[in-house]
Amino acid sequence: MGSQLPAPAGSNTFERIKRVSAEGNEFWSARDLARVLEYTDFRNFVTVIAKAREACASSGHAASDHFVEFNEMVNLGSGAQRSIEDWKLSRYACYLVIQNADPSKPLVALGQTYFAVQTRRQEMADDEAVKEDKMRLLLRAEMKKHNKNLAGVAKQSGVIDPLDYAIFMDHGYRGLYGGLGMRDIRERKRLKPRQQVLDHIGSTELAANLFRATQTEEKLRRENVRNKDHANRIHNEVGRKVRKTIHELGGTMPENLPVAESIKKVASREKKRLKAG
Repeated sequence: MGSQLPAPAGSNTFERIKRVSAEGNEFWSARDLARVLEYTDFRNFVTVIAKAREACASSGHAASDHFVEFNEMVNLGSGAQRSIEDWKLSRYACYLVIQNADPSKPLVALGQTYFAVQTRRQEMADDEAVKEDKMRLLLRAEMKKHNKNLAGVAKQSGVIDPLDYAIFMDHGYRGLYGGLGMRDIRERKRLKPRQQVLDHIGSTELAANLFRATQTEEKLRRENVRNKDHANRIHNEVGRKVRKTIHELGGTMPENLPVAESIKKVASREKKRLKAG
């Protein structure tokens, strides 16, 4: 990841009012931000939000992704409640709002610095996420191709029936995952029965599995294996050697790597990103 950017002095002012949604997404309340920036009349701040939304659209971003209007219930002095208008603002939305705010307000300059730095940090993180998405898509496509090749070579090696092939694959996984079979791996990663493990692992784990598959395929060909039990032993042996290599390099064992977002969602997001670009 790129170099870390320092937090601007006084940034706790804006960190303190940051909220987190039920889904775990951070956002800022426009009313909270207005109070911090010392806008006594929220109607004046709504004008600033409108300008910021225009700037967002002009920059090529969908305003609806960064500015979400909602109503919030507040307590009145009498004990009753009243619904008031508010906006959920993303970090980028806050940056645009403060860019359009009254520069004479004491905290506007600080806010411009804070959200500029935070927005840049997010861009850097997003760049890394895009790289990971692309790598996962590439490796998953390679896995599909080489699993098909491996199935063909395994068949020539005596692994004929679907049950035999499932057993053959389990031998490879048990070698790579320290004795865990496919069912064990799925349970370890808390995946549902219909979720494919290879669709929910990151690029590092995919690369280890790709190496297992390609090296098993080559070894079965090279040794001209014609016995399914021999093929099973080779697959397990290759898996164990890949695991040993990971250990010697100081890497994390594959069963301990985190579960990743569904590859289908990654493919959909990448398709939208390319279309937008």
